[in-house]
Amino acid sequence: MSTATAQTIDTPDGPFTIVADDQGRVLASGWTADVDIAIARIPAAARPAELHEGRTDAAAAALAYYSGDISAIDGVPVWQPGTPMQHAGWDALRTIVPGAPLSYTEFAAQLGAPRAVRAAASICARNAPALFVPCHRVLRGDGSLGGFAWGLEVKRSLLAREAR
Repeated sequence: MSTATAQTIDTPDGPFTIVADDQGRVLASGWTADVDIAIARIPAAARPAELHEGRTDAAAAALAYYSGDISAIDGVPVWQPGTPMQHAGWDALRTIVPGAPLSYTEFAAQLGAPRAVRAAASICARNAPALFVPCHRVLRGDGSLGGFAWGLEVKRSLLAREAR
């Protein structure tokens, strides 16, 4: 990966940083103003050689999401390296209906591997373009939040926003 653009926007959940490649695909994103923290979510071999501050198309989608257009994030292109199962999982995350989160067990079953609950959780944990690949829509079997790289308060807020 040669060059990327970073943009930080203000959201009700705090600063949100987006790192996008020169094709406009989101490589990483998350609730931080520290670009280095967002970049660290990208596997080292896939990190951009050059990074500059600028505008990303994905920022408009994130702002629209926060303005109430929950579907605005659906068509944002993303890219992240991974195994075929990870890619299948990340694609599946994008099909979870807002306001209807799945349990990790249900997510594993959706992937065709109902016993692979830990693998399903790992797919969520390794997801770099947060929000655009909505890993926040997967919960523990008992309905509790489980983990989230950007904090449980952000996850709770996103789920509440999508439940409306």
